[in-house]
Order: sequence, then structure tokens, then C-alpha cells
Amino acid sequence: MENKDTEISRITRSKDEARDIYDKISKLYDLLEGVWEKKAKETGLAKLAVEEGERVLEIGFGTGYSLVALAKSVGASGKVYGIDISPRMFNIGAARLRAGGLKARVELTLGDAVELPYKNAFFDAVFMSFTLELFDTPEIPLVLSECKRVLKKGGRICVISLSKTGGRSRMRELYEWGHQRFPRLLDCRPIFVQEALKVVGFQCLDINMATVFWMPVEIVVAINPG
Repeated sequence: MENKDTEISRITRSKDEARDIYDKISKLYDLLEGVWEKKAKETGLAKLAVEEGERVLEIGFGTGYSLVALAKSVGASGKVYGIDISPRMFNIGAARLRAGGLKARVELTLGDAVELPYKNAFFDAVFMSFTLELFDTPEIPLVLSECKRVLKKGGRICVISLSKTGGRSRMRELYEWGHQRFPRLLDCRPIFVQEALKVVGFQCLDINMATVFWMPVEIVVAINPG
């Protein structure tokens, strides 16, 4: 019998469906979800503490809010890379960078993080905000293993995600009920972030809990021990 406290729901929509969903909501994303996610993202960025001259990857950059912050942090001597599955999100993110005069510091790719198109030990840091929980359960260790592969030894990763950690939450239970019945409308779900990072060999250093839409959120910084 399934234990609802320890089992992670599966993602049943396809990657094509995910792409279509985020293309459709791209122009409204900052109003629908972005404002709710802002505080958690700012906390995660501060914890990741990107420095001038570093090479950083953001997975699932969406409308580019965090890309701008990362580009400012790395300075003219650093470089930010971003990957996202949605063409329209890609275009909005690129436009935001151009408007901020930061295009030269950022290289964007349209693609799937299950297979990252970057060399081994290429990045100093990886940032992933409200993205990991969009991948189906068997894909989560694949994505994190790819993150570990492209990170340098001692490199940092920050993952921000809806969380199943922290005891019972009525709002989380309601959300999971909605996800099971309307999987294409509520296409993400809470996961165990720390455990997922540890499984692929990351060492968790800094763990914070927050709330978004009154649901628990984990903000975890970990390092690649090599």
C-alpha cells in the first residue's frame, strides 16, 4: 500500500505537453507565479553566493528573473548559461537580458536538462528554482547526476522546490490531490530535495524552509565533493 508521506507522485504529462503549457502561460507567468516565488528565489541566490568571474548554469530559467541577478553577480569576467524547454519563455528571458544590457554575459540554450549539452566539470555553480519538481520521478536523479557531472569538484548547487519535508501540511495535501486529478493543470508536485541530492552524491551544506502558496518549500545548497 502506498504511503502518501513518503511516495512522490508521478508526472504524467509529456515533455511536448509541458512545452505547450509553459509557452501558453509565458506572458502571464510573472503575474501568476513569479511574484509568489520571488522571495524564495532571492533567498536561494543569496545562499548560492555567486562571485565575480564564476561560470554559472541556471536550469529552467523561465522569464529570466534569476538570469539577470546571476549575470550581475558574475560580472564582465564571468559567464551565465541557461537552459529551458519552452521557446516562448526563452524569448522572454532573452528580451529581459537585452533590456538590462546583460546579453553578452549570458548564453541560452533551448533544451531538456535530462541531457545537459555542457562539458564535464564546466561550472562553478548551478541554480534550479521551482524546476526539479517538474520532472517525472525517475528523471530526478538523472537531472541531478547531470548537474553533478557538469559541476567542478567543490562546485555548488542550489535547488528550490516544493517540498514533502517538514511534517503534515493541509495545503500540500490539497495540492497533491489536485495534481493527481488534474495533472496537466497542476503539473508539478512536492518532492524530497535533500534526499534526491544525497542519492547522486551531493553533500548538503545549507537547508532552509520557506512557504509559497502556503506550501512548504525547500531551499537547499549542496556541493559536489568530486
